[in-house]
Amino acid sequence: MKNSIVVFSLLLLISYSVNAQWSNRYPKVDGYGHHVYLEGYELPVLNSGPTDPAPSPLNNQVVFSAKGWLWIMNLETFEAKRITFSSDMDSRPNWSPDGNKIVFVRDNSSDTYLVVLDLNSMKETTLMNSNALDLDPIFSGDGNFVYYSSAKNGSFDLWKINLTTLESTILTQENSLERLPVPTLEGEQIVYLHKKGFSYDSIKLLDLENNTSTTLIEENFASQAAFSLSKDNTTLAYTWPNGDDYELRLLNIAIPESKMLLTKSKGLPLSPKFSDDGQWVYFSENNKMESSEIKRIPTNGGSPEILSISKWDWGTSTGKLKITSRVDGKIEAVRMSITDTNGHPIIPESGIVHSEGQNGIVFFYSPGEIEIEAPVGNLTITVVHGFSTIAQVQEIELKEDITETEINLNRIWHANKEGWYSADTHFHLNYGGTSQLDPEDILVDLVAEEIDFGFPLVANLGNRFLGQDIFGWQNNEQPILSFGQEVRSHFLGHLNLIGTHELYWPWVWGPRYDIYGTDDRLNAEPLRFARKQGGLGGYVHPVPIKDPFKDDGGRYVPVGLVADAVMEEVDLLEIGCLWTDEIGTASLWHEFLNLGIPIALSAGSDVMNDLYRTMAVGATRVYVKPQGEPTFENYLKALKEGRSFVSTGPQIVFSVEDYEVGEIIKSKKKKAKWKLEVYSSVPYEKVELFVNGVVVDMKKSNNGNSETYSGSIEIPKGGWITARVLGSNSEWPMMDSYAFAESSPIWINAIGSTMPNTKIDAAKKLLKILEISEKRMKQGYGENKIPILLNHFSKARAKLRHIVAENKK
Repeated sequence: MKNSIVVFSLLLLISYSVNAQWSNRYPKVDGYGHHVYLEGYELPVLNSGPTDPAPSPLNNQVVFSAKGWLWIMNLETFEAKRITFSSDMDSRPNWSPDGNKIVFVRDNSSDTYLVVLDLNSMKETTLMNSNALDLDPIFSGDGNFVYYSSAKNGSFDLWKINLTTLESTILTQENSLERLPVPTLEGEQIVYLHKKGFSYDSIKLLDLENNTSTTLIEENFASQAAFSLSKDNTTLAYTWPNGDDYELRLLNIAIPESKMLLTKSKGLPLSPKFSDDGQWVYFSENNKMESSEIKRIPTNGGSPEILSISKWDWGTSTGKLKITSRVDGKIEAVRMSITDTNGHPIIPESGIVHSEGQNGIVFFYSPGEIEIEAPVGNLTITVVHGFSTIAQVQEIELKEDITETEINLNRIWHANKEGWYSADTHFHLNYGGTSQLDPEDILVDLVAEEIDFGFPLVANLGNRFLGQDIFGWQNNEQPILSFGQEVRSHFLGHLNLIGTHELYWPWVWGPRYDIYGTDDRLNAEPLRFARKQGGLGGYVHPVPIKDPFKDDGGRYVPVGLVADAVMEEVDLLEIGCLWTDEIGTASLWHEFLNLGIPIALSAGSDVMNDLYRTMAVGATRVYVKPQGEPTFENYLKALKEGRSFVSTGPQIVFSVEDYEVGEIIKSKKKKAKWKLEVYSSVPYEKVELFVNGVVVDMKKSNNGNSETYSGSIEIPKGGWITARVLGSNSEWPMMDSYAFAESSPIWINAIGSTMPNTKIDAAKKLLKILEISEKRMKQGYGENKIPILLNHFSKARAKLRHIVAENKK
């Protein structure tokens, strides 16, 4: 749906502009790709269990983050006591050398800053609060400084602040990402995380006196890399990727060529920290319930042990809240958000938690009945069920013991009863986040979002091909879940292949790849591969701007898209996606239709379910009306035939002269009656009717939500008609940047019919983009020979020129 520094999953496809879709919630950081990766991988996460464990220098306590606050656990009784009470989120704590202070990151959902807590007085002091992201505070060995990372100069650099004078000094200025500064005891060297270029992530050793860096280890896309340095300054304990999993390893920083595996644990050991005496390495890891746990392992090796918390001391009275959610009177799974009186998120003891970047809301899923523990007082509960209900907000006073409440939602439209079924055709189960999800873990998410068909795509992180073991896994009862594949030839454009039973190889090729970087290979190859297997293939997140035909807008279109579409290699075009622009993508799609090429619309959120900071699955989706039972095969057939509409929130049913989307108007009337039913859980501004890409009718919304519109339009002898809903709203249940829905075409006289003038105009517009794309392709491949690609482009150009010449007659 997407290296953490320059993530080419979107970088070559997306260039930021005022017209682009979601770009960033937190202050923008330079030297990075799409902010969804920076915010997803580099910022702190929220979990009900303990994360970021840091053992005390006295070896008798561990401080950690849980539920959005800091806690200290006694290593004799294993009781945990809450020590922060902020409305914001507290995380990533580190001790002062004397054990009297803790420095940590505080997150207010739109920025981060650094705080010091004095454990003797329990007084908090803001240490650093720039207008940019500030992260990773850690005390120097003498306790006189705090080292940290900050993007206040644009890109993430390493800094240190004098605790006496509060003067900050910059240590690195590389216009890349430098994070996680871990100083040696005397402060003459710093181990740090470095991310730069085409996903080359490394741990480096910085010599401050000589201002030189040595690479200790490097890998492609090490999104969860973290490390700790032993007090004797010799050994680094670090988390590092290995295939789909991560491992905890050791290396001697003086001899980095030799590495040793300490543990694989369950596959995702995070945030390692040495104990002060060097006997243990502490870390956190999510269990099967997606609740984080503190673990530790002897530095000399062995089996990890779980440090289970015997008692949680909240520092105030708490109660239990039991919530039952109903939709149309039936207990149903829902998306839910709860905050306390101060606005602090309240989350359940198990299950993955997300924070969505559009509205800054922390949310989770309830299967229909759920129990939450929280401090007593007023709570605010917000609940939705997919796009079919208006968000309901309930205020409740939580008392000690048990409080029960019920939330009743009513659908504004029951899609299934009308024969419509929704799908997200492009998202990812696991993509470098802090969880290792199984397919079963997201079934409740799909039900709560009212997604009937889910197509998670197995993907790759440069040189690691994720999810091969679960490709082919299916859930054959609703919600139907079937894995597809994302083929990420970054330079030419990303593809989704769905309905296939084999993987296409290679997954990656083209400029900027170390291997397969000079391959003369078409995106049409995997698209043909999908068709041959009875599946569908198309381009995902294609256009990030509102007008790809204006000025140099063609450079924002994937290099391979126009040639492949003109040569009729493309089955699907992802009109709706969180990270691109629906209006801009639809305008390109309209021109393909004007050529008489019936490319089917599609929609995928490109959500990564294992990330804490991500949107909801189905945040953009495609509704399909299959003929017959809603089986997997019937769904794909109807999707290909265009019996569909895409949506970021509004739901629509469109007809002309009683013909539905995907059908053909065979009437010879010059005027036709149309009808559009809109069911929207958020306000919108207007509806538009397009004939051959031109708006022929527009009506403003009267009440801002659900309405039925009708009218009559003149229709030409050939072409197509679609309907669109537009609005500026993005409140729940939406998470996209604006309200949008558009139908598939209703064709005039024949599928693929056109009018000569519109066909000529479309060919001319697409020729301009094709020329830009070919120029970009030649620049990208440089001196490498690419006769196959050039021939493909030549054929597309010849076809477009022929269309212009033929239709002028």
